[in-house]
This record gives sequence, structure tokens and C-alpha cells, in this order.
Amino acid sequence: MAPLDTGSFDRGLGKTVDWRLVGCYLALVLIGWLNIYASIHSAEPGSIFSWSVRSGKQAIWIATAIVLDVLILFVVNPRLWEVISPYAYVAVFFLLVLVIFVSKDVKGSHSWFELGPVKFQPAEISKITTSLLLAMVMSKPNFRLANRKHFLYVALIIGMPMLAILGESETGSALVYVGFLFVLYREGLSGWWIALLGLAILLFILTLVTKWWISVTVMFVLCAGYYLQLLYHSRREQRNLRRRMFWRCVMAFLAGVVLVFATDFIFNNVLQDHQRSRIEVLLGMKEDPAGVGYNVRQSMIAIGSGGLFGKGYLQGTQTTYGFVPEQSTDFIFCTVGEEWGFLGCLTVILLYVFMIWRILNDADRSREAFTRIYGFCLAACLFMHLFINIGMTIGLMPVIGIPLPLLSYGGSSLWAFSVMIFIFIALDRQEKKYF
Repeated sequence: MAPLDTGSFDRGLGKTVDWRLVGCYLALVLIGWLNIYASIHSAEPGSIFSWSVRSGKQAIWIATAIVLDVLILFVVNPRLWEVISPYAYVAVFFLLVLVIFVSKDVKGSHSWFELGPVKFQPAEISKITTSLLLAMVMSKPNFRLANRKHFLYVALIIGMPMLAILGESETGSALVYVGFLFVLYREGLSGWWIALLGLAILLFILTLVTKWWISVTVMFVLCAGYYLQLLYHSRREQRNLRRRMFWRCVMAFLAGVVLVFATDFIFNNVLQDHQRSRIEVLLGMKEDPAGVGYNVRQSMIAIGSGGLFGKGYLQGTQTTYGFVPEQSTDFIFCTVGEEWGFLGCLTVILLYVFMIWRILNDADRSREAFTRIYGFCLAACLFMHLFINIGMTIGLMPVIGIPLPLLSYGGSSLWAFSVMIFIFIALDRQEKKYF
């Protein structure tokens, strides 16, 4: 990170801290805390501040998170994050691997350290360390994504923790890492990589619902069609381009064939039983006699029953009688839908959209490549969590277990996103202190 011009005018807190982003953060945390209490008040009677219930515990996590936020913003030197990023990345990656072997099985996954009454999930922290290391590496003056060695380095930074998290059977957390592809695209990666990722997902789904030879035929037609249209539009003297694109099409087709034949293995060995069942129900591959789609149905009933204005705080029947499992964690959004209605859901979504927009806006204006790239990483993680979580609560995504940032119950997730957001605010403030 290049040094700033400290000889310029020093600006105060009012102009250096993005208070609108801070206010948005506090609003989402408050909404989350109120809805956590709404989701458990009938099953866990007690005051919203009682330490014996989830809302009281969340209040402690919120208070400690705010202390961390203040320390990050006003005490810790923002330059430190770039310096420690490789060491933090290695340490957290070690924890990601270690937790697989020493943790207890929790609903099919091995992803939590238990320290007495406190549970800690390193997968949440790994999003921070991966973002910091990506920002450090990609902000180097000589870094180019077009360079194969540099691209491979970045792919390893993203892929290693992603594979470790898959080894923990935390498919949802691993899926968040796909969002880093948008960061690479913003920094110069060809859009074809995103197109290929979308094609791979469609090919995977097609192979699940049809015969393997249909998928192979579709892949062949797409690759052949793309190459033929290239031949039609290219000039005769572009022989090197034709040859290069021919071999790229061949490699893409072979990669597609490998994916087709690996689909069964991935589906049956990477995903957990309940995740496979939910995907099969979502894709219409089987009926739902065992009730594996129960969570989603009850969530959709809760959200739909809220209407325009909702039933009122603590008045939701689906919520009060506990029809939706995991309602304070993965399905917290349905509490918002039932008790606050469509307007409440819209408000929450707009707060997230505003937060992501502010982060992207501040990042785009940054003079420091490290701050810019880290901001894009933060926005990508928030977007992936928002898209997947809300998608699964309204039946558009399979239930893979992923929290809604700042709203869902849990200290690991709240701390991770709080630290991640305020690191960016601190980096942004450091730049704005002088001009």
C-alpha cells in the first residue's frame, strides 16, 4: 500500500468516516437482534436481555462486536492489515484443516471448535483472511491476471480454504467463495470465466435431471457452434486466433465431459444427505413424502402470511408456534416477512443493497489498490450470503445452511462480518484523512 500524502489537509471524523455505512450496519444489527428474540420468545421465555436465551447471548455478541469495531476504527493502524494478511491467512487455513479432525459432528459437518460454552467457526474468519491476502497480492504494481503464474497464485488463495471448507461438509460457506470470481472480473479477468462457471452449473443440473449423453451432446453443440461462428466472423489472416480458439473449444468440451461423468460422484460424496434430498425436491427429481422440503414450505407460508404490513411484532403465528426450524439462524428472514410484512422485507433488502452500494462506491473512489480490492471482496461476500440465504427461504435455492449477515443468530458470523466491514471503513477513513 503506497504511503499517503500526509502533508495535505487533515480532515476530521465527520468527513472521513462513512457514517451512512456505519448507520446501515447498526440498523441491520438492531433488526437482527429484535427478530432473533421474536423467533425464540415463545420457546425460550424470558427477557430480551436474559443471558439464558439466544437474544441475550446475541446482545453480548453485539456489544463485543461494537467494541471490536471501535478498536479497528480508532486504535488499530489500518496499514497493519496488509502486513499481517499472509500470516493470518496461513493461521486460519491451519484451523480450517484442524477443525475437520478435532470437532464433533454437528448435522453432518465438522466445522466448529468448542471452547466451553463458546463455539467458534473458522470458516467465517477465513472470508476475512482470504479477502485481505487477495487484496495484498493483487495490489502489487506488477500483478497481472493475464499472467498465468499470477492467476494460478490467486486461484490457490481462493481454492485452498474453499476445499478445506468443503472437507468440513460446509457446502454453503464454500459456495460464498464463488463470489470472489466477480472481484477477479472487476480487476481484469475475462468475462468468459464467469460464463464458463454459469455453463458448468447448468451442465451439472442438466446431468442430474437427464441422461449423461444428452449433456455431452449439448456441450458439443455449444462448443462447435461457438467455433463455427468465430470462423464465420474472423478474417483469413487470423489463423493463429482460429487455431488458439479451436484448442480452447476442445479443452472446454473435454472439461465438460469430465464434469458430466463426475456429477454423480460430486452429488453423492460432496453434498450431505439432506442437501441432496432438498436439491432433488427443488429440481422435481422426486416427490417430498419424507418432508425434506418442510423448512422451505413453512418459511414461505410465514413470509406469505405477513402480507403487506405484517402481523405485528411478536404476533407471528408461524414464529410463535415454532413451525420453522432454525428460524433464528438460517431462516431469520421469514420472521421479518411474517411480522413486518412485505414492507419489512423490502426495508431489509434495501438496507443490504445500500450497504453493498456504499462499499462499492467507496472502493471505486479509492486511490489505494489494496482498499479497492478488499472493498470488492467484502461486497462479494455480502452479496453471496444475501442471495443464497434469501433464495433458500423463498424456495429459489436449495437449503444449504448459510446465515444472513448481521441478522442471523451467532457470534462467529456477527464478529466476522463486523470485523470485515470495519476494516474497510478504517481503510477508507485512512485515505480520506488527507487530501
